[in-house]
Amino acid sequence: MAFEKICTLDDVWEGDMDSFDSESGVPVLVVGVDGGEIKAFQGMCPHQEIELVEGEFKGNVLTCRAHLWQFDVTTGQGINPDDCKIAEYPTKVDGDDVYVDVEGVQPFTSHS
Repeated sequence: MAFEKICTLDDVWEGDMDSFDSESGVPVLVVGVDGGEIKAFQGMCPHQEIELVEGEFKGNVLTCRAHLWQFDVTTGQGINPDDCKIAEYPTKVDGDDVYVDVEGVQPFTSHS
């Protein structure tokens, strides 16, 4: 695994999300899940590659702005529609720094 620092805890608070690029240019969506856990997912919606950071995040539901696809940020599983998913990247927190490993994780895509 090749963890790299993607942001700090000050960049993404609980109930918040932001987008960052990995060193290799992979767009990563970092989410402050209810309860304080930090999760990282592919940055683009699998439907038509719209940036997920432009959507809405309430509770544990992320909604893409373009076609209102919804995802559970505790698992990455699609809610509406439920036959899709967003890829989750391994994440760890060390002090105030958030590290993500994008190697070997392929973003999901869906048919339009």
